[in-house]
Amino acid sequence: MPARDAVSYLALGDSYTIGTGAATSARAFPALLVSKLEAQLRMPVRLTNPAVNGYTTADLIREELPLLRSRADLVSVLIGANDVVQGWPLARYRNNLAAIYEAVLTAGVPGPAVLTVSVPDWSSTPAAGQFGAPAAIRARLDAVNAVARQEAEERGMLFADVVPISRRTEPGWLSDDSLHPSEAQYAAWAQAIWAAQGERWAAAVAR
Repeated sequence: MPARDAVSYLALGDSYTIGTGAATSARAFPALLVSKLEAQLRMPVRLTNPAVNGYTTADLIREELPLLRSRADLVSVLIGANDVVQGWPLARYRNNLAAIYEAVLTAGVPGPAVLTVSVPDWSSTPAAGQFGAPAAIRARLDAVNAVARQEAEERGMLFADVVPISRRTEPGWLSDDSLHPSEAQYAAWAQAIWAAQGERWAAAVAR
């Protein structure tokens, strides 16, 4: 196998992946993970981040999965918040998420090279009321994340949980829209994701 000169990283998702609430996508968690990957792997990491605010699992399947035609060494997946907003049945989320995970594996990305991330809990944010009762939102998010973890781990994929961080209420934790994370929270996500799974994820490149 020829020596690599760079690693390709495809970040699939919605507003939380593109970094809505941060000044630029360079402050989103995928971009912050790039610097950690580069330090670990000692080579450049080329990030492709096609995530779009408001995307559901169906949107990701239609608009983002075609990018798998260009071989990715590493993939991250964080999707589901807007399935909850749309009120979709949990079974629909499971079926769509399974299709996403299977597409990534079929494209030749091995399970340990796929980093799946929980949907943050936005149920207690000031803007959450427009989407329903906070307790009901929290219960649905918990159910979605249980599915995401199960479907990922059954396929040998990595799972990182940012829910505890998202539930913190310290000053400056939310962006100006009172819904999405601030840059400080995204930075905390990146730290937690890396601490939980970063070294295992990076090690998958060498396999």
